[in-house]
Amino acid sequence: MGKARSKPFQLAGIIVLIGVLTGCQAIKQKYFSDKQEPLPGERISVMQQEQILKPDSAIAEEILLPAPTINPSWPQAGGYANHAMHHILIADNLKEIWSANTGTGADNNTRIISTPIAANNQIFTIDAESTVNSLDAKTGAEIWSTNLTPPEEDDGHVSGGLAYDDNIVYASTGFADVIAMNSKDGKILWRKSLGAPLRSAPTVRGGRLFVVSVENKLFAMNAKTGEILWTHSGLSESASLLGGASPAVDSGVVVAAYTSGELVALKVDTGRVLWQDTLTAIRRTDIVSTLAQIRGRPIIDRGLVIAISHSGMMAAIDLRTGTRVWDREIGSMESPWVAGDYIYAITNENEVIAMSRTDGRILWVTPLPRWEDETDKADPIIWSGPILASDRLIITGSNEQAMALSPYDGRKLGIISMPDKVSVAPIVAAGAVFFLTDQAELIAYR
Repeated sequence: MGKARSKPFQLAGIIVLIGVLTGCQAIKQKYFSDKQEPLPGERISVMQQEQILKPDSAIAEEILLPAPTINPSWPQAGGYANHAMHHILIADNLKEIWSANTGTGADNNTRIISTPIAANNQIFTIDAESTVNSLDAKTGAEIWSTNLTPPEEDDGHVSGGLAYDDNIVYASTGFADVIAMNSKDGKILWRKSLGAPLRSAPTVRGGRLFVVSVENKLFAMNAKTGEILWTHSGLSESASLLGGASPAVDSGVVVAAYTSGELVALKVDTGRVLWQDTLTAIRRTDIVSTLAQIRGRPIIDRGLVIAISHSGMMAAIDLRTGTRVWDREIGSMESPWVAGDYIYAITNENEVIAMSRTDGRILWVTPLPRWEDETDKADPIIWSGPILASDRLIITGSNEQAMALSPYDGRKLGIISMPDKVSVAPIVAAGAVFFLTDQAELIAYR
């Protein structure tokens, strides 16, 4: 399906209000070959949901994606520092090759909000009790485990996430610390307190580490020593969603997203502000939608910044000038995905959409299941992703499912069962797909 349509690439969850709330047919045999027994009972389509958005044209536009390419690693949240991964190559017939427990899972007080990262044949995770684990990417065997909890601390375990560069693993924690560890053995190299909890993963590039605190303060740090090089402060917010957006870095510019809805571009070497914008929508109908937070990671792609806020504004902005190229009233808690001339996203209304990167036109819309109990409208489903791998958009859900959709028309290609809820998007490295469940089980498909 679809590969003949590709063209060469030509150019190089869970909502918690802090301070307010406590906070496929099997995936075609092309996707996973394991067959599953059909469930008894009446079959009701879970895809027939109310559709909020509509395509901008009744005539379907042919989508031509760049050819998929292999990515050997996934060293930080969003893949690489600019968060633009395009079209990743995986095998047609994936099978589960191993699963492994990576520590303590989520409960009523703690969450897993950090995606795994992968580099040098290792997978790194951080569990619900702030323990970083390293596993062999081929076998799932544990290599090392390091707990980052400071002495006499029993609160603040919701961590920001991980990043890797030059044999060092960096972690941002809810204890307000940034920690550097040797990737070979987990030994702590340095620890730096930033004075406020960290809910987003760090971004590392060119010897600098960038991380944002819950107080909307961006820190640029020396990646080797932990020295603070410069800082930038955004507007403070009294409430926000759990989790945050890792900064995007490319072309000598870092783009930071704050819980206030602010988007700021700064020079990486000096911290000088190049431009800033605010992604807030006019129409906000309830207390949750008033949160303007940009929770999904911004993307820097070929001179364009693509970002989306929870309150309902998506924009493409010129990286150099800060001029908006286009904007749409679309909201999301998840990170968008760019591939060639197209953008994919999961909206707040549980829809997967395909858009034109050039002008923001909506090309297709696919509604997703909204409730685990559709009859009683109970147990809302939170979807994470998407990622694009070999002509499949892969998303994960809090209903213990992973789903694949066609990136060309949004058709459902298949569903597989996960052993537990999944609140973070999968990652891909060296042809393998890795899923991390809320109970800290890491599952590898190749």
